[in-house]
Amino acid sequence: MQPTAEIILHSLLVLHFIGLASLLGGFLTQMKAMGKNLATIVPAMVHGAWTMLITGVLMVGVREWMAVMGWDDPLNHMKIGVKSLVVTMILVLVLHFKKKQTVSAKAFGAIGLLTILNVVLAVFW
Repeated sequence: MQPTAEIILHSLLVLHFIGLASLLGGFLTQMKAMGKNLATIVPAMVHGAWTMLITGVLMVGVREWMAVMGWDDPLNHMKIGVKSLVVTMILVLVLHFKKKQTVSAKAFGAIGLLTILNVVLAVFW
């Protein structure tokens, strides 16, 4: 792997983790309110979801380029497709419900579960 490509990839990964922390942190701050059906989508969740999607797409692009250059192994496109679908679903839910005064516990819980699912897919697949 080329040092420049590695720095770019690792920098994107750090930003991806920051997006995850923002999304999950925003979710966790609203868990008590979720139990009372008073949860709201906080700005950190919106920014985190966007950050995860954008950095994820950029990481795939960098890794594809690295694979073409022979610096890295080919990507698992099935995994990338599933993770992209999950983060897109998160973003759609977050954007849809950010305009609402409150979010139902089911919808808010779905955002949290999908976020955790994305982490599980990244680690175990």
